[in-house]
Amino acid sequence: MKILITAANSAPAYRLKNKLNGDNVIMGDHLDLPDFMLKPGQLIRLPDPQSSSYTHEMLTLCLDLGVELVYLFREREMELLQQSAILFNEYNITILAGDNEI
Repeated sequence: MKILITAANSAPAYRLKNKLNGDNVIMGDHLDLPDFMLKPGQLIRLPDPQSSSYTHEMLTLCLDLGVELVYLFREREMELLQQSAILFNEYNITILAGDNEI
């Protein structure tokens, strides 16, 4: 199972990553990330929650990457994607707050 963790530039996100299987974990953030971190594929740039199509962009990204579980650490991301949890569930993608660990 592939897992996406948002807020990749935060300590709580890295703590969660260390608890999970690192091979299947993708870290991402919509905030500016240094290019040297993006180029080797260590991190990905996520859609901006301020975008009117944020939910659609996140669903497309998850489907393209084969993500089945998304941990959200930013409040705005959580607000938006919880509203669309049923849609994500239809594609077998689970949305969780970053402090909810399975």
